[in-house]
Amino acid sequence: MTKARKTILDTVEDSPVPLSASEIHKKITRPMDLVTVYRSLKYLEDNGFLESFSFTCTDKRTERYYYRRREPHVHFFHCEQCHTFLDLGKCELDTQVIRLETQFGVRIATHTLYFTGICARCLNVRESADSALGAP
Repeated sequence: MTKARKTILDTVEDSPVPLSASEIHKKITRPMDLVTVYRSLKYLEDNGFLESFSFTCTDKRTERYYYRRREPHVHFFHCEQCHTFLDLGKCELDTQVIRLETQFGVRIATHTLYFTGICARCLNVRESADSALGAP
């Protein structure tokens, strides 16, 4: 594994949440161009070190986010206000996957599931602001 790939892999593995290529590039302290980041991410994903998903956000548009491959598989929540991700823990969809395979006669190899909404911190800020304004 090249030094660039190892640096990128370490950066993604150190993050508890998915990161976009530009976020990864900003976190890397050694000189590295963005093209190297993208090429390395492709290699790391193709070789089973990372997983990714495309995500569309009203502010950030569509981006691909990368996270470390792990077992058990996990899902994420994205806050529409502060744009942070929250790891929701291990996937609990095993029975649903089996039901869908049986119902449709397919073999599901993988899936991506994420939730969007407002995180607890942003809800608390909103409720505090509403209280200060006297809103019901």
